[in-house]
Amino acid sequence: MESVEVSPELRKGRNQLAVTVTLGHAVKHVFNSALPILLTLMKGDLGLSNTQYGVITSVGRGTSGATTMVAGYLGERFANRSGLMLFISLSMMGISYFLLGFAPSFWWVLGVMLLVGIGPSLYHPPAIASLSRKFPDRRGFAISLHGTGGSVGEMLGPIVVGLLTTESVKMASIISVTYLVAFKWNEVLKISVFPALIFAVLVYVMMRNIPTADSDTTSIRDYFGDVGLLLKERVMLGLIFVTAFRSMAQATIIAFLPVYLIQTLYKDELTTALYMAGAQATGIVAQPIMGWLSDKYGRKIVLVPAMSLLGVLYLTLSVADDGVQLVLNVLAMGAFVYSLHTIFIAAAMDVAKGRAQSTVVSLIYGASFLGTVGPVIAGLLSDTDLGIKSCFVFSGIVALVSTVILAGLKLPKTINQQQAD
Repeated sequence: MESVEVSPELRKGRNQLAVTVTLGHAVKHVFNSALPILLTLMKGDLGLSNTQYGVITSVGRGTSGATTMVAGYLGERFANRSGLMLFISLSMMGISYFLLGFAPSFWWVLGVMLLVGIGPSLYHPPAIASLSRKFPDRRGFAISLHGTGGSVGEMLGPIVVGLLTTESVKMASIISVTYLVAFKWNEVLKISVFPALIFAVLVYVMMRNIPTADSDTTSIRDYFGDVGLLLKERVMLGLIFVTAFRSMAQATIIAFLPVYLIQTLYKDELTTALYMAGAQATGIVAQPIMGWLSDKYGRKIVLVPAMSLLGVLYLTLSVADDGVQLVLNVLAMGAFVYSLHTIFIAAAMDVAKGRAQSTVVSLIYGASFLGTVGPVIAGLLSDTDLGIKSCFVFSGIVALVSTVILAGLKLPKTINQQQAD
């Protein structure tokens, strides 16, 4: 039996840290979730094919995955500078979106999307590692709170964009106001720099006086030594491959669901936004519950059934009728998308046994780099006679394959499980 004693110094300021990191994560995902709708509107104005659209969405995710390893090193080397790193992350997001607002062509978008992926990649390793160090006794729950912030942001982002861009709806007073000042996609991208910079400063100020738990990494040699040790773990490699496949499926759904809603079902921006927001609403409730369950009963007993159901829900998107079936499908799907990701991170940290927390996060997020080909493959499929619904079938198959790999892994017991034995 193993127990974890949390010192008074470690407890000091950790609730404030959780609030701050969760707030910053919510803001980050407001931007992330707004982008697919804005890119879909851009796609129509610039006349991009589904393949070109798949390429630009993959480029952003690819850059994010590739630079996550750098962020992992910085998160380990400068564990006491997490606030500064989060400030830089949010600031870079705002600046890159501002530049994207000037896009005249496919090639401009392609170039700027390389920059768009960098900002988010700088956030997760220092943020999640800080929580993991401060909450060794409640790691799954703490990381799931961080994920809940992301789900809140994912819900709010599409709604904000829908209200700002929809010109065809005049019902409630708030919608009537937005009708009078309806923005184009490029204008929304340009003005987004201001809230990004405001929240970047706010997060930095809130984290400035929180005592941090240092890491043992003092050089780049130490960092890559940790990476090498982690990659020798068979279970860690398995989790990386599962994450890569899961990311491939998820990236495809996020990229092509708004395209399907706007360009195939001819829904307006606000209706599309409500679908995308609904996909996250259930995750806000489900995420901390699943995090708590994984702490108490084990990661695998939560992950395998949920991953299986998610794969089926991706598949049924291709046959769901427009209406109640589609709404229920999207709502059910949203309960698992981000909830599962946070549990995968907690599982990887269990495997690492508390070592190199930022490095573990960077490995799991970096695995998403392997999944960047998903939207490209889906774009190629949907430009054939198979149509856009083939994207959903592709995503479902990939998600179920990752579940099979996961089922074969022997994940370590959580601290709560060890104490119960």
